[in-house]
Amino acid sequence: MATAPRPRTSTREPEELGRRLAAWLDTRLPGARVTNPSVPGSNGMSSETLLFDIEHPDTPLRACALRLAADPAAYTVFPAYDMPRQHRVMSLVAEHTDLPVPRVQWLEEDPGPLGAPFFVMARAEGRVPPDVMPYTYEGNWLHAATDAERAALQEASVALLARLHDQFPAGEAAFLLPEGEGTPLRRHVEAQRAYYAWVVGGLAPSPLIERAFARLEELWPADEGPAVLNWGDARIGNVVYDGFTPVAVLDWEMAAYAPREVDLGWTVYLHRFFQDLTVGFGQPGLPDFLRREDIERRYAELTGHTPRDMEFHTLYAALRHGIVMLRIAYRQAHFGEVEIPADPDGLILHHASLDAMVRGAYW
Repeated sequence: MATAPRPRTSTREPEELGRRLAAWLDTRLPGARVTNPSVPGSNGMSSETLLFDIEHPDTPLRACALRLAADPAAYTVFPAYDMPRQHRVMSLVAEHTDLPVPRVQWLEEDPGPLGAPFFVMARAEGRVPPDVMPYTYEGNWLHAATDAERAALQEASVALLARLHDQFPAGEAAFLLPEGEGTPLRRHVEAQRAYYAWVVGGLAPSPLIERAFARLEELWPADEGPAVLNWGDARIGNVVYDGFTPVAVLDWEMAAYAPREVDLGWTVYLHRFFQDLTVGFGQPGLPDFLRREDIERRYAELTGHTPRDMEFHTLYAALRHGIVMLRIAYRQAHFGEVEIPADPDGLILHHASLDAMVRGAYW
């Protein structure tokens, strides 16, 4: 993933999207022009983002981003894309917290204009730690930063989670609960089982993922803790930074009502994914950045809540990411970019670290 050509994510063309968007925008803001349409090149494998500018004398909104439900022809990562849900979450976070969430503007639920539902939001200017090549690799702005600068970014990023979990009224997030029975954590895990079943479909199941699900049951927390609003895809690759200060928190499609540790486990693991990948390719990466113990300690200092059962939650994050990686690999095979091996576990980039977590030999 770090060294191969970027996997295909869409069958759409930015210029054509821009033309269709301009026609739609004229119904909302007559006479407006859409200029400079482009697609971000480094991050994002699920919903699509189109960056563009608006030229019109009667709106202060100039720099924009469009969040578009995934193209069904692109072998989607997830089975459904609920754009009104994302729009609602971002609106509520802006209302109830001081997080720098982009101001959401128009929501279009009719798939007719662009082929799928979408919403438009203000675009923040700044830098995003890249996924490809990962920010842990030499040669990008975060790797080139000083230790003090990375420490400042880490501090500010952990504080985002602390503020979200503390400031957002928990009851306002209950609409995110998946259908089913049991606690918020149990429903969250069962929804992941259903997602895995959808990913595999008629293909061969992954023995490693199934062992990971079984290990989760063995590690299940005795006290799950209260549920809060989870960002969902809680990682620095979904933050725009001005220097080393967050100015926009992006990508809320995985938002959930779950224990705090679901977000924390994802933050810890997703950095480890990139760090392990980097070490595997012979580079040192950033071994002193976003360490699990530092994230847990600082989060506890900021919130008064000491993270617990983190072996469960980091395994759960690695398992969830493994299912996504499996789907992305199947999509690459669909487009003829890779061949499916006899052992489906080989399609999971981090199968070695996931296996180590299942065996209790990773941390």
